[in-house]
Amino acid sequence: MREKIWNAVNNAGKIAICGHVRPDGDCVGSCMALYMYVKKAYPDKEVYVYMDGIPKVFESMCRGYDVITDYRDVSPDLFIALDCSDSERLGDAREYFDRADVTINIDHHISNLSYADINHFMAKSSSTSEVIYELLDENLIDKAIAAALYTGIIHDTGVLQYSNTSKRTLEIVGNLLDHGIPSDKIIDETFYQKTYSQNLLMARCVLESRMYLGNRCIMSVATKDILEEYNATTEDLDGIVNILRITKGVECAVLMHETKIISEGEDISENSGVSEYKVSMRANNDMDVSRVALMYGGGGHIKAAGCTMTGTLEEVTKKLLSSINEVMSSIYQMV
Repeated sequence: MREKIWNAVNNAGKIAICGHVRPDGDCVGSCMALYMYVKKAYPDKEVYVYMDGIPKVFESMCRGYDVITDYRDVSPDLFIALDCSDSERLGDAREYFDRADVTINIDHHISNLSYADINHFMAKSSSTSEVIYELLDENLIDKAIAAALYTGIIHDTGVLQYSNTSKRTLEIVGNLLDHGIPSDKIIDETFYQKTYSQNLLMARCVLESRMYLGNRCIMSVATKDILEEYNATTEDLDGIVNILRITKGVECAVLMHETKIISEGEDISENSGVSEYKVSMRANNDMDVSRVALMYGGGGHIKAAGCTMTGTLEEVTKKLLSSINEVMSSIYQMV
């Protein structure tokens, strides 16, 4: 498969690289690493990288490169999709994926739909950044490429603490550190560091969280009103669900945030209006939140997954808790 991928790169004159909508650390890291590597290894080729907006914490990684965020048409010969389990997750860039002469899909999600001409996904890898590393010539990896790959791996493994961290993951991280990357700075500035407003928002979400299912599930909701109160964006919610996850005794942590108000309620009930909610879930021990996410058209990993749900807050909460309880019960009956 490695040879097939690089043959496609060799035969293309114009190459586009893109990740999924609302890019996370692994998406940005893998896209930027492959972009920089191809530009270095093939200086005569036109190489573009699409990004559905650059999260603030990753702006320094992208600085100095022509990252396309407006999806202007480049009519690529080859389109490489990274960290996307299906082509719908490409968002507005899907049009250029469909138009390309050859398409490649590189991923690590077990739910990948093999939607490209060339499909390469490794479900046992910690991240797409790890998959990309295995495709590269170590001799051509420089400090910037190593930093991008390291960032991706760090974010999808929760700083190497999630169960998707393997012996090979640690070996790769060790090799990347040999390039002299500022590992502590990358972890602090992209994973842990928060603004004062973000800390206030985190405190609000923790304060208003509730325990369910015999205290095995913790859930919090960030409505549009709460986000507006703290002048926050969805990026400012990063890390909150992980704070909820470390609550003692919890098997499943959930953070929902309201993304769209579809209809206002006809009475004064807080839950009467219909809205769209982005659901982020994290798991401890044997719990598998990917199974819950799949029930609602989402996906992800065993320990970290998400989906989008629509309804009143009361309806969405009841459905989600019922599904979590169903999955949790089936898992612990088998353990």
